[in-house]
This record gives sequence, structure tokens and C-alpha cells, in this order.
Amino acid sequence: MIKLYLLLGGNLGDKQKIFSDARARLNEKVGKITALSAVYETEPWGFQSEDVFWNQVMEISTNLSPEEVLRQTQQIELELGRVRKTNQYDSRKIDIDILFYGDQVVEQENLSIPHPRIQERKFALIPLNEINPELIHPVFQKSIRQLLQECGDQLKVEAVKY
Repeated sequence: MIKLYLLLGGNLGDKQKIFSDARARLNEKVGKITALSAVYETEPWGFQSEDVFWNQVMEISTNLSPEEVLRQTQQIELELGRVRKTNQYDSRKIDIDILFYGDQVVEQENLSIPHPRIQERKFALIPLNEINPELIHPVFQKSIRQLLQECGDQLKVEAVKY
């Protein structure tokens, strides 16, 4: 079994229901969720929007390959109403990013693991730090705690009370 770390994100629709549905489908199709961060409300990163994002990190124990994890997460996104646009950063109902797949480094045309911009994004680092601050980034050889301390991102990231 591999420890997989995923980031849920979204800023459109009924976020509470969409996140709940996403977690249920991931648990069913990808692997058992073994750790779950709080849900965080975050400002949009890389573009402007009136709608704030929700973000949540989960640890999943999986037997799937990285490519199969990508196929499953993209299928779940589609099922939950994700519409992919040409803009890289845009409002969306759900986004499921693969942050880490064990300590593996994967570089393919449509898949980069670890996530190539995780060190720049507090909305990913803060919830990941909550569930595994000692996780070592296999490229930078730094813990999540260290990456968070070094992160220059100034956008607001606050736990959601719901």
C-alpha cells in the first residue's frame, strides 16, 4: 500500500455536499482515507474571483498506480460537475490534485508528482502540515513544516466552521 496525498479544492456550488461526495467516491474508488485535514477557506490563487475556495487534504492508502489514481480522480471530478476550461486557473466546482504518491517522483506529459507548485501554495501546505508536518518532499528533501515556514504566499487560509 502506498500513502497518497490529495488536495480537494472548489469555489462553486454546494461545497459541503461536493466535498462530501468527493470524499465518499475517493474512499470507494481510490483507497481508504486514513487522515483528513480540516476544510480551509482560501482566497483564489493565480486569478480573481468573488467566490472563495474551500481546500482539504487527505491521506489515502492505495494500491492503484499513479496513472490510475489520475484517471479515477479526473472521472470523479467529471461526475461532480467539473468543467475543464482553457484557462489554467478558474472557478470550479471541484478539483482533485495529486500532491504526493509515497516518495515517488513522476514526470509524464499529463502527470507531475509531487505537485510542481505545492511549495508556493499555503492552501495546500497548511492542511497537509496539519495531518503530516514531517512528510519529506522527495525533490526538495524538506519537511512540509519547513516548506510552509519558507512559503511566501500571503493569501488568506482559514479553517471553515460549519
